[in-house]
Amino acid sequence: MEVVVNGQIKQVVDGISVQELLDQFQIKPIRVAVERNREIVPRKQFSATPLAAGDQIEIVTFVGGG
Repeated sequence: MEVVVNGQIKQVVDGISVQELLDQFQIKPIRVAVERNREIVPRKQFSATPLAAGDQIEIVTFVGGG
């Protein structure tokens, strides 16, 4: 199925969860915020939140600095 991740169309397996999507892109969940269809997904819900065809996903990585 197709989902849009940070503005780019990506092919993913049906029923993939937010956590599995992050794993696929080798992104550590502790360092990101995820928005699905303009709603923030709580980090505790990453594994329990399945994606559907056409979902709009925004992944924002936290960067530290000083």
